[in-house]
Amino acid sequence: MKKYYITTPIYYVNDVPHIGHAYTTIAADVLARHYRKKLGAENVRFMTGTDEHGKKNTEAAEKAGLEPQAFVDEQAEKFEEIWTNLNISYDVFARTTNPDHYASVSRFMQTLYEKGDIYEGNYKGLYCVGCEKFLTEKELVDGKCPDHRTVPQAFEEKNYFFRLTKYLDDVRKLIETGELLVEPASRKSEVLGLFKQGLEDFSVSRESVAWGVPVPWDEKQTVYVWVEALQNYTSFAGFGLRDEEFEKWWPADLHLMAKDILKFHAVYWPALLAAAGLKLPKRIFAHGFFTVNGQKMSKTLGNVINPTDMIEQFGVDATRYLLLTQFPFGQDGDIQASRFVEKYNADLAGGLGNLVSRITSMVVRYTAGAVKDRRITREYNLGELEQGIQNLQFSEVLESVWAMIAETNRKINDHEPWKLAEAGKMKDVEKVLAEAVLRLRDIGTILESFMPDTSEAILTALADLEKITKPENLFDRK
Repeated sequence: MKKYYITTPIYYVNDVPHIGHAYTTIAADVLARHYRKKLGAENVRFMTGTDEHGKKNTEAAEKAGLEPQAFVDEQAEKFEEIWTNLNISYDVFARTTNPDHYASVSRFMQTLYEKGDIYEGNYKGLYCVGCEKFLTEKELVDGKCPDHRTVPQAFEEKNYFFRLTKYLDDVRKLIETGELLVEPASRKSEVLGLFKQGLEDFSVSRESVAWGVPVPWDEKQTVYVWVEALQNYTSFAGFGLRDEEFEKWWPADLHLMAKDILKFHAVYWPALLAAAGLKLPKRIFAHGFFTVNGQKMSKTLGNVINPTDMIEQFGVDATRYLLLTQFPFGQDGDIQASRFVEKYNADLAGGLGNLVSRITSMVVRYTAGAVKDRRITREYNLGELEQGIQNLQFSEVLESVWAMIAETNRKINDHEPWKLAEAGKMKDVEKVLAEAVLRLRDIGTILESFMPDTSEAILTALADLEKITKPENLFDRK
C-alpha cells in the first residue's frame, strides 16, 4: 500500500506565529491535499506542531508570569488557531509536552544507550539560549551569535554524547548516491560540504535545564531540546508506542523546513535514526530565506507580517496564493508585501475572479446554464502540472494556471460569443462557452491543493453541466 507522510518542523513557541511559519506550513498543506487526491485520505499523514521544551521557553514563561506548561499551552493554541484560519489540513498536531512523546523519546534514547552509542563526558563551551545550541568560536561574529547578536554563555557541565562520527561516512554516502534525497541541489551541496569540516560527536543531554524529557538512565539530566524535538517525527508516528501504526507510516516521505535547520535534519537526524536501527526519511527539502520589501524581517524594522492580518485583508485563499507566488519555492527571495494589493487585484479579482464571473454569466444567459459540447482541446498537460506540485514547483505551477486563465480570456475575446449570439449563431456560442467551461473546470481542479475554498466554489458552480450556476464574486477588488 502506498502512503505519504509529510512533516513540517515543530515550531518553537517562545513567540507568535509569523509568515515564516505560515510559508512552510502552507507548502506542506498543498502537498498533503495533492496526495490525498492521489492516494486517498487514509494513506496520507500530514504532521505539524510545536516545540515546547528548553531554556528559551522557560525564560519566556517567567517573563509572562506563567508556569512553563501554562505558557506553552497558550502558545500552542495560537499556532493551532492560525493553522485553522489558514485552512491547514494537518492530521496530527505534535506537542512535545505530550506524555506519549516522553515515552517514545525515552525508548529511542535508551536504545542508543544500550547499543553503546551514547557515552558520558564533560562539555565546556559556549551556548546560545536563543538558538538552544552550542556554538564554536569560528561560528561567532565579533564574539556574538550571528543570528541573535548576543554573547553566548560560557559554561561547563556533565553531558551525555552521541557517537556521531561512527555514522558520518554512511550518512554521507546515502546523500551522495541520492538514496537520502536532500533538495534542492544547492542544499545537497551545502550538506556534503559540512562533512568536510570535521564534524564531531555532539551532546544529547543538559544538566542545567529542567524543562524537558528526562534522560531515562539519569533523571538528573534532560534530553537536549533539539535532539528530543527531532524525535517528534517518530514519536507521533507511533515509535515505541504503537508498532502497527509506526510500521505503516515510517519512514517519513518528506521532511519540509527552512534551510537554517538543515544540518540537524540532514546530518544529525539520519545518524540518530541509523543508530536506533530505523529507516531514514526518503526526502529532505529545505526552502530558502526571504526578506520583506527588500529588508530582513525584524521586529525592530516593524516588517514582521502576521498571517492573521493578511487573512483579514485578503481572505484565506488569497493569502495562500500571495505567499506561494512571490518567488520559486526553495530559493531565497523577497516577499513584496508593498505589492500585495496590486497583485491581488490583478491576479485574483481581475484575473481568476473575473473569468469565473464572466464565463458563468454568459453560460447562464446564452445557453440556459447548459453545456452541450463536451469536447476540449488542451494545449496544456494536467499530468505535468501535478508532477510540478510533487516537485515542489509551486510558483511555476500557479504561473501555468494563470497562463491558462489569460489564454481562456483571450479566446473569449477573440470569438466574441455575445456577437455570435446577436447573429443567431448559437452552435458557435455553445462551442466557445463549452470550451471555456471545461478549461475553467481544469483550472479549479489544479487549484484544489492551493486554494481549496476557491476551487470548491468553481467546481460546485460547474458540477452539473446541464445546470451551471453563477457563484458569488470570489474576490472583491481592494
